Amino acid sequence: MKIAFYDTKPYDKVWFDTMAQEYNAEIKYFDFKLNAETACLSKGSDVVCIFVNDTADKETLDILHENGVKLLALRSAGYNNVDFKSAFGKIHVVRVPDYSPAAVAEHAIALLLTLNRKTHRAYSRTRDNNFNINGFIGIDLAGKTAGVIGTGKIGRVFAGICKGFGMSVLAYDPYPVQDLDVKYTGLDELLESSDVISLHCPLTPETRHMINRENLEKMKSKAILINTSRGALIDTSALIEALKNRKIGGAGLDVYEEESEYFFEDLSDTIIEDDELSRLLTFPNVLLTSHQAFFTEEAMHEIARVTMENVKAFESGGALENEICYKCDGPCEKKNKNRCF
Repeated sequence: MKIAFYDTKPYDKVWFDTMAQEYNAEIKYFDFKLNAETACLSKGSDVVCIFVNDTADKETLDILHENGVKLLALRSAGYNNVDFKSAFGKIHVVRVPDYSPAAVAEHAIALLLTLNRKTHRAYSRTRDNNFNINGFIGIDLAGKTAGVIGTGKIGRVFAGICKGFGMSVLAYDPYPVQDLDVKYTGLDELLESSDVISLHCPLTPETRHMINRENLEKMKSKAILINTSRGALIDTSALIEALKNRKIGGAGLDVYEEESEYFFEDLSDTIIEDDELSRLLTFPNVLLTSHQAFFTEEAMHEIARVTMENVKAFESGGALENEICYKCDGPCEKKNKNRCF
């Protein structure tokens, strides 16, 4: 199969070049993102492989279809950047549903621990030979309450680590997991009772800006908010207002609403024109990382392996276990060779 690989980074080639040889695939790498302007370069390819900040809207998908692309392979779990109704009946869409839940959950914990004990600030201070610890006081996590919004695989790993710290765990999910050793509550109770709140849910019309001005008001004044899922789960302007008003204790963010123009790129010699991103970077109690929660050796290997397995299954005419479409949450029965259409 010929694969057009968009938004390529050096580390992508390391893992996918090895897999391409193993799976006898031909990959053409592009370092720019997929959108309506770059979709024309997919001509001659059977598969287009994209990441979280590529754009697969109707216009782009129509161009891919005209170019003969049959499969859109996401090398990610999230898929809010795909217009599934426009793809249906034309281009099959597959993803990597769980490459390493531990990688993302552990990064969420790293953000929490760093914010709580101010180790990021301590590192900078001691590098300047300043060994004053004033202002670095934290709290014991043992005995505190963690609120986990979304109890998929990542949320469950995060909850387990919190329990290992001796924390109580509240959880909110429209589809509770049976026999999970947490206390499920309504969203309001979780917001009001938790010392730490971590987001582990997909971005959908229902979850967009679920952490808004109203819900931030419900949180404890010293609560720490963690987001390693999707940036638009949080209303950024409302978060900035809450931080300015000292309504919450801090925020650990691995994602950002408008990250597509910035994250994964080296912009150290440029001026950030996004005022909200620039403002977030000024807060001493905000820790921002560049969508790196997934970035472990184990996760990268699994992303490459599952992506190529998805391509192999499509090429062989077999079942597409990781295919998704706009009907998958409802009437999609995958009757056609276990495919969505």
